Amino acid sequence: MHLNRHKKTINNYTYYRKYNDIKDTIEKRFNILIGFITLGIIILLIGLFNIQLVQKNKYEELLVKASENTVEGTTAPRGRIYDRNGNILVDNTPIKVIYYKKPSKITTIREINLAYKVANLIAVDYSKLTDNSLRDFWIRNNSSKADERITEEERKQLEYRKLTMSDIERLKKERITDSELEALTDLDKEAAYIYYLMNKGYSYLEKVIKSEDVTDEEYAIIASSNLEGFNVRLDWERTYPYGDTLKSIFGTVSSSDVGIPSDLKEHYLQKGYSLDDRVGVSYLEYQYDGYLKGKKNKYQISANNEQILVEEGKRGNDLVLTIDIKLQQEIEKIVEDELKKAKKEANTKYFNKVFVVVTDPNDGGILAMVGKQIIKKGKDYEFLDFTPGVLTSTVTPGSVVKGASHITGYNNGGLKIGEVRTDSCVKLAATPLKCSWKYLGTLNDITALQQSSNTYQFYTAMKVAGYNYVYNGGFKMKRDGFKIYRDTFAQFGLGVKTGIDLPNELPGYKGTNDTPGLLLDYSIGQYDTYTPLQIAQYMATIANDGNRMQLHLLDKVYSSDQPSLKQEIYKYEPVLLNKVKTEKKYMNRVKEGFKKVISGGTGYGYINSKYKGAGKTGTSQSFIDTNSDGKVDKETITNTFAGYAPYNDPEVVFAVMSPDVSDLKTNYTSSVNKRIVRRVSDKYFDIK
Repeated sequence: MHLNRHKKTINNYTYYRKYNDIKDTIEKRFNILIGFITLGIIILLIGLFNIQLVQKNKYEELLVKASENTVEGTTAPRGRIYDRNGNILVDNTPIKVIYYKKPSKITTIREINLAYKVANLIAVDYSKLTDNSLRDFWIRNNSSKADERITEEERKQLEYRKLTMSDIERLKKERITDSELEALTDLDKEAAYIYYLMNKGYSYLEKVIKSEDVTDEEYAIIASSNLEGFNVRLDWERTYPYGDTLKSIFGTVSSSDVGIPSDLKEHYLQKGYSLDDRVGVSYLEYQYDGYLKGKKNKYQISANNEQILVEEGKRGNDLVLTIDIKLQQEIEKIVEDELKKAKKEANTKYFNKVFVVVTDPNDGGILAMVGKQIIKKGKDYEFLDFTPGVLTSTVTPGSVVKGASHITGYNNGGLKIGEVRTDSCVKLAATPLKCSWKYLGTLNDITALQQSSNTYQFYTAMKVAGYNYVYNGGFKMKRDGFKIYRDTFAQFGLGVKTGIDLPNELPGYKGTNDTPGLLLDYSIGQYDTYTPLQIAQYMATIANDGNRMQLHLLDKVYSSDQPSLKQEIYKYEPVLLNKVKTEKKYMNRVKEGFKKVISGGTGYGYINSKYKGAGKTGTSQSFIDTNSDGKVDKETITNTFAGYAPYNDPEVVFAVMSPDVSDLKTNYTSSVNKRIVRRVSDKYFDIK
């Protein structure tokens, strides 16, 4: 008993001790918590004191700014584009615009009523109204009648997901009768077209209802009408003082009711643009949008919802191009004239286009670039601009590339300076004879270029590939001849992009068949295809002693803050893409051969002797699809020329290509390419 009582006393003592320990711990923690809370209150009071008294003015200003709402105006006019002589090529003109901005929660019925009201106030050309849009308007305007034309069975199929809402809408449109559509008046159709424009594109954008031929009366009526969502503003459009000349290369700008096109969203949004910005869509407008885009007006929205101008916008910066617009127009006239003349000559059935490039070999600046296509129009002809083809159309060049072939031979043991060969045909096993355009006798490396010998290049190509020619023997390449040739040609700009400051440039086409005999065709320009720009850069590289300069159209950029062309903010610096890897003596041999081509060879008469020209002609077999069935069915002749002048101090390069100038099976080939070269070179020096 005594022992049990003692144990109980000990247990009670232990319990009370633990209780007191826990109580002390809780009190300590509570005191610490009270301390933190007190400290927090003190910090908060200090902060409030700082905000309300010490920095009161600062936070009052921030509050005002936070409550302000700033918006940007519509896209500002873009910068102008000039030629090298200060002539305006692209400008802006102000236009009056009637537009619609969809209000929130507006109903279809209200929009239809608005469309009728506006149709009564302005004249709208509804010729672009499609049958589908008209039927859609009829359904929106006659919803009950349209619903009645859907059967119960079709509604059940919709419920069971055997039909979609798109199917139902299609059925409604199909069941509108011809008589119901014929009963629509001109006013109905105008309203239908206006309704279509009101709902075209993104809902948050301003929809242009009318921007052409808006009269002062129409502008004033809409401005004062208070029609829900409708308003007016002044906008701008691009104008072209020289008509269609180079218009395709200048490119296009998106409209205000489209903003950034869907396919360019990622490109422009990454640059900080807004979806409703008008942007360059193609060519130079796209390439240099960053310079050309204007700065928008910025407005502050006041408490009574008025707009207060806080930052004035400005026109975009101005571009100055390397183009000489006078030379450009003169060359276009020459090309059109010669195309028309050639169509009266024999065997020109498939001849319908010409390309011309004129460039400065020293800095790569494009002075003129022309692409023209001729088409039959009744008893006469009309011309289409085909200038983008200068960088996107590929042509088999022919012998014009033999300068690059010579360098390939010199560099790789296939040709020696002064090497003499007889212009005898080459015969490989299981292949027809391969000859020059005629027997040319005994030739060296200079006269081979002068007379455009094919066989001279064939022997060089076989040596480059490591093959010792045997008559009727099997041509087996010990070295990769195609790679050797293509690597060298690329140094001249053949088979690679020229770097011109335009999107969509093509690098040409490389043949995929590596049969050894085709290497001989390659060496004379009868295998891979190149663009007119590449041919121009190739010749410019030779004229510039092997320095391949990047081709370009932009020369300078001027700020629009100052009077026109006063404050330069950018100057193009010539870009050396590469230097041809060869010895100077080899390049000089090619240049001497090209000089001989003009003075007494295949290019005699192409350039007036007083201008001291040098260059190379080219004739090639081409293949076309004459009936658009996707199959090549006709062989034709293509003529090419590329040259420069003066040969002792080159300042200009001419490249002219006339694809499909005649039928291969005929004996007569028009000299149109030669005539164009002669007239273009004469015109250049005349204008200069």
